[in-house]
Amino acid sequence: MGKLAYISLFVAVLSVLLGERFMNLRKRCLATREIVPKHLPNCVALKNLDYGSEDITILENGLAFISTGLKFPGLPSSDVPGKIFLLDLQDSQMKPVELRMPRNFDLDSFNPHGISVYIDPSDSTVYLFVVNHPQQKSQVELFKFVEEDRALEHLKTIKHELLYSVNDIVAVGVDSFYATNDHYFNQEILKVFVEPLLPLSWANVVYYSSEEVKVVSEGYFFANGINMSPDNRYIYVVEFFDQKVHVLERKEDNSLANVKSVAVGTLCDNVEVDPENGDLWLGCHPNAWKALMFDPKDPPGSEIIRIQNVHSDQPVVTQVYADNGHVIMGSSVAATYGGKLLIGSVFHKALCCDLQ
Repeated sequence: MGKLAYISLFVAVLSVLLGERFMNLRKRCLATREIVPKHLPNCVALKNLDYGSEDITILENGLAFISTGLKFPGLPSSDVPGKIFLLDLQDSQMKPVELRMPRNFDLDSFNPHGISVYIDPSDSTVYLFVVNHPQQKSQVELFKFVEEDRALEHLKTIKHELLYSVNDIVAVGVDSFYATNDHYFNQEILKVFVEPLLPLSWANVVYYSSEEVKVVSEGYFFANGINMSPDNRYIYVVEFFDQKVHVLERKEDNSLANVKSVAVGTLCDNVEVDPENGDLWLGCHPNAWKALMFDPKDPPGSEIIRIQNVHSDQPVVTQVYADNGHVIMGSSVAATYGGKLLIGSVFHKALCCDLQ
C-alpha cells in the first residue's frame, strides 16, 4: 500500500471517528429536542437586566444578588462590562439596582460568572464571592456588602493554579470555598473542540482556603453549578453534559465523598437550595445545541427543574417552567423566595414569576 493510500485511509478513519464524536455530542446536547412551553402566572421581565443574569443568590431577608454581563466563549454577549445588581424581593416595585463598585476595582474587565454569599455568624457581615474572567482568565473576587450604601467593598482577588477554569462557587467561610472547574484544559481550542468531542470527563471540584488548596472531587464532563445543603453537610455539583446532579458529603478535612447522583434529563447550569426544605432548583438548557449554534430565529429554550427529597431513595424531579426561547433564552439559574421564582439567563433577560 502506497503512502497516498495510507493517508487516504487515515483521513477516512479520522472522518468517521470525528463524525461519530460529533453525533454523540449532539445527542448529549439534546439537539433534536423541542420544548413544550409550560409557563407560570404573572411572569414579568426585570428591569435593567438586558445582558444576562447568569447567577442569582438570595439572602433570608429577600435581598437577591444578581451577576450580569457574562462573556462566555461560544455564546452571545455584549460589550458592556459586567455588573452586580441587588433586588429587594420584599419591595413591590421589583426593580434591580446596580451595586456601586469601588474606584480601585477594574470595572472595564469585570466578567462575573458564578456567585455565592457567606454571612459571618460573629458579626453578620455579608461577603460576596464572585467568579471573574478578565481576559477569559479565572479568578475569584471577594467583596463585603455595605447595605446602607448599596455598595460593594473589594477586599481581595484570589488566584491559584488549581482555579484555572472556574464556573461556579459556594462559600463556606470568610476566606474559604468550593469551586467547579468546568474544563480540564486551558487552551481555547482544547477546551472548545477537543474536550467535548472526545469526550473527556476530567473536570473537577477544588477546595480553597488560606491554609490549603486541593482538588476534592474529579471525573466530571463539564462541572457546572455548585451549592451546599442547609445543614452544611453536603455539596451538590451539577454535571452539565451527563445531565446529573451529584450529592457529595463533606469530610472533616474538607474533602468530598460521593453519595449518589440524580438524573435530571436536561442540561442544567446553576443550582440553588431552598433553605427551608432543602429542595434544589436548577436553571437548565433543554436543547443546549441551540445555544451553541445560536440562531435568533430558532432561539435556545429555557427549563426550570426542581428536585425534592434529594437524599431519599426516590428523589422527585419536576419540570416547573419551560419556554421555547420566545420569552426567555438560555436559563441558567432559578431561585425562590416568598412564593416567587426568579429565573436568570446566560445572555438574555431575567424573569420573576409567581409559583402559586
